[in-house]
Amino acid sequence: MEKLPCETIVWDSLPAIRAAIAAEMVRCGLSQKMVAQILNMAPSAVSQYLSGKRGYRIVFSDEVTNAIADLARDLVSKKVHDPRERICRICVMIRDGDSICSACEQPETVS
Repeated sequence: MEKLPCETIVWDSLPAIRAAIAAEMVRCGLSQKMVAQILNMAPSAVSQYLSGKRGYRIVFSDEVTNAIADLARDLVSKKVHDPRERICRICVMIRDGDSICSACEQPETVS
């Protein structure tokens, strides 16, 4: 059976996006520990992203690479505090605009 779109997103797309954001933030001068705090992940996850042990299953287009770099710089400069919306937009770019994910189509509401 072929993977469901959400499986591809969770196992391939999101880890690759997070790895690229983390790498760009480190290139901008942040420590792995700071990157982990900002992205709400364990420092060991950042280390594994940077070493290529996880998160490198896909190659990004130039458009996606630029969007990731812009987001990373905005996180470093504190222009963005919650990257979820931008990460969702990047994920949609990777899927060539195929918005199968209901979370992307309808924002979550809190009751």
